[in-house]
Amino acid sequence: MYDVIILGSGPAGLTSAIYTSRAGLKTLVVAGPMWGGQLMLTREVENFPGFENGILGPELMTTIKKQAERCGAEIIYEQATAVDLKSKPFKITTEKVYKAKAIIIATGALAKWLGLESETRLRGKGVSVCATCDAPFFRNKNVVVVGGGDTAIEEALFLTNVVNDVKIIHRRDKLRANKWLQDNAFKNPKISFVWNSTVTEVLGEKKVEGVKLQNLKSGEESTLPCDAVFLAIGFKPNTEIFKNQIEMDETGYIIVHDETRTNIEGVFVAGDVADYRYRQAIAAAGSGCKAALDAEKYLLKN
Repeated sequence: MYDVIILGSGPAGLTSAIYTSRAGLKTLVVAGPMWGGQLMLTREVENFPGFENGILGPELMTTIKKQAERCGAEIIYEQATAVDLKSKPFKITTEKVYKAKAIIIATGALAKWLGLESETRLRGKGVSVCATCDAPFFRNKNVVVVGGGDTAIEEALFLTNVVNDVKIIHRRDKLRANKWLQDNAFKNPKISFVWNSTVTEVLGEKKVEGVKLQNLKSGEESTLPCDAVFLAIGFKPNTEIFKNQIEMDETGYIIVHDETRTNIEGVFVAGDVADYRYRQAIAAAGSGCKAALDAEKYLLKN
């Protein structure tokens, strides 16, 4: 029996563990076999406070994990295969069953990728899913944004503050983004569009040098030189295991009440599993702090 079980081991989950452990709560982190969240796939992190010269993503996560362990959190590298949030104590099943008085869900969300070998090989070397994180590395360069929804256009507009030129690659002949965003993109001199096209390969060996495109109407192939590729085709929250157990929106994000509470008393949420707006490590860590403090107050009353 634990006071708190935290599902997830990214910035949100491990920050929660630091706070709950320091509060004297018996804490278990179910980290999963691939612990650390999306920062484990990130090279340089320049926008997390406290690191004047930046820090590598895996190094940052290792530091936070060690801090959580030093504070007393127990971490297991197992995958949660089932949860029971309908009765108390709550039950989490991995290779065995664990029980807790409170749960913090911090399972995060995964970016959708194109599924290309070259894309995987060049992640962190010019292939990115976060313009806010990585735009400064491509100052005055030429970049590509893949997508046509709100996120893609927001990313493109943000990039124009830093880069020289943005080409938006979209598989249709019209955008899905809201009209205000479209209007701003169409009138921005740094943004142009490649319609009815998809990226079939990211070019380059040690860094991105361009993309290979295919026109979906004519079948014609072409090459577009660029220094970076920003994918903005959506995110998928890791909430499959919670279906029919907790309140979610139509896209699978957990619905938050009063900062970190879910519709189940004693179950809290932190990070990208509920945050489809900011998706930043520091925001996730902040929400992890909030969830831990709310869980602590809940346990004091129960």
